[in-house]
Amino acid sequence: MILMEQRELGRTGRDVSVVGQGTWQLGGDWGEVREEDAFGVLDAAVESGVTFFDTADVYGDGRSEQLIGRYLKERPDARVFVATKMGRRVEQLPENYVLDNFLAWNDRSRSNLGVDTLDLVQLHCPPTAVYSSDAVYDALDTLVERQRIAAYGVSVETCAEALTAIARPGVASVQIILNPFRLKPLDEVLPAARAAGVGIVARVPLASGLLSGKYTKDTVFGPDDHRTYNRHGEAFDQGETFSGVDYATGIAAAAEFAGLAPQGATPARTALRWIIQQPGVTSVIPGARSVEQARANASAAALEPLADTTLDAVRDLYDRRIRAAVHSRW
Repeated sequence: MILMEQRELGRTGRDVSVVGQGTWQLGGDWGEVREEDAFGVLDAAVESGVTFFDTADVYGDGRSEQLIGRYLKERPDARVFVATKMGRRVEQLPENYVLDNFLAWNDRSRSNLGVDTLDLVQLHCPPTAVYSSDAVYDALDTLVERQRIAAYGVSVETCAEALTAIARPGVASVQIILNPFRLKPLDEVLPAARAAGVGIVARVPLASGLLSGKYTKDTVFGPDDHRTYNRHGEAFDQGETFSGVDYATGIAAAAEFAGLAPQGATPARTALRWIIQQPGVTSVIPGARSVEQARANASAAALEPLADTTLDAVRDLYDRRIRAAVHSRW
């Protein structure tokens, strides 16, 4: 088993690997993944030094949580911190974020994962008003007091939501979209999180695969893949698909980004390395649908830090091609 750098996940007081394993792909919305292939991905991640899995109760209607629960039961030697999310099982209205619903969702996730106490539960990109609700945080505190969860955090769409959550003393971590095509969190969110001792989990790190450099303008994704059905935010926030970047713009920018990869590094590993070395980031959570992807993602932790010239080039690329499209919205 490979050793990987560990960082403290904010107010949880627990250490997690700088590269985690996102498991949205294992639930469904990226095309079908067989159970044995899902276990292979999780096993490859653990053997590569990953100690952090991120999931949600709606990934495959609980399938992702269930797969993780079964895997960890079979691998009691795997010391993995599991973060899940709740809140997307109901109509997205602030009045649905109440203790009774939290208890029901919590029961379901604990059953799926096969544990009495969840390591971390994150509100799953709720309506903006939820982040300012005293009653919501009181309800989350109740889950901690009853030892149903060890800690709670939030997953956000916007920097404003992140800053609101960071100001709350009970929030352990914030999950936010951060990658070379989404730089706005660097301005205020990461510095505020560092000052408050709040962990930052970077999601959508490869801009839904754009930053891998594998796609072209002619690539066709399956009908059950969100990169087909959510390009304009038809099913959920558009920022979750290609980081909100227009596909044609993203393809052109990704081709330029690929030219910034150091010798011997793929564009995907370069993007993950870029995220890892941003001050304030705790862990980055790329997804994977194959053993090879999981291993390659984890190996980004072993890359040498990117040179200042490369960091400057990423900023220039963002300013020229991406900033106008996404900076003001997210």
